[in-house]
Amino acid sequence: MIDYIRDGNEIYRQSFATIRSEANLSILPTDLEVVAVRLIHACGMVDIVKDLAYSENLVQVARTALKNGAKILCDSQMVANGITRSRLPANNSVICTLNDPEVVAIASKIQNTRSAAAIELWRDHIEGAIVAIGNAPTALFYLLELLDQGFPRPAAILGFPVGFVGAIESKAALAENTIGIPFLTIHGRRGGSAMAVAAVNSLGQGQEL
Repeated sequence: MIDYIRDGNEIYRQSFATIRSEANLSILPTDLEVVAVRLIHACGMVDIVKDLAYSENLVQVARTALKNGAKILCDSQMVANGITRSRLPANNSVICTLNDPEVVAIASKIQNTRSAAAIELWRDHIEGAIVAIGNAPTALFYLLELLDQGFPRPAAILGFPVGFVGAIESKAALAENTIGIPFLTIHGRRGGSAMAVAAVNSLGQGQEL
């Protein structure tokens, strides 16, 4: 028999203890540490801490919004499926419009990707919502464009698009935005659905374990 830890809670405990011993969490606001631990746990890289960019009030605003029933808008089904509903404090709705039948026509009309086009269908849901983008830079770029044009405002934006084309630039645009919406992102190419999910789950649960 192979000797390995079989207890799920013990695996989490040891994982988070390792993260806290190896990551320099002291550079973060105290309330963001728990979120950072979850982000590290999702990607396996303790060095991401130095690349995180955020609003000082992100955790407070996002948690309050979730407790008050805020919807969660996701750019991909992978993000939507990864969110643990039992960790959400108010049976919050999780919405992904990427596969809506209207998206293809909208993408053609706006001359952009399906991921960007899907954002148009957030119009009736986004006011006061939590936005979780873990895949497409075009979704984040287009959301920022719409917000500049007076699109309804979410409570917070969790921006983790990943990749080699547009990921760096879209997250920099989020970090440098002047629209005043609390945000959390990571500079560079890294990101992805697992990190976006980890951020939502951590903010929803409000505790490390």
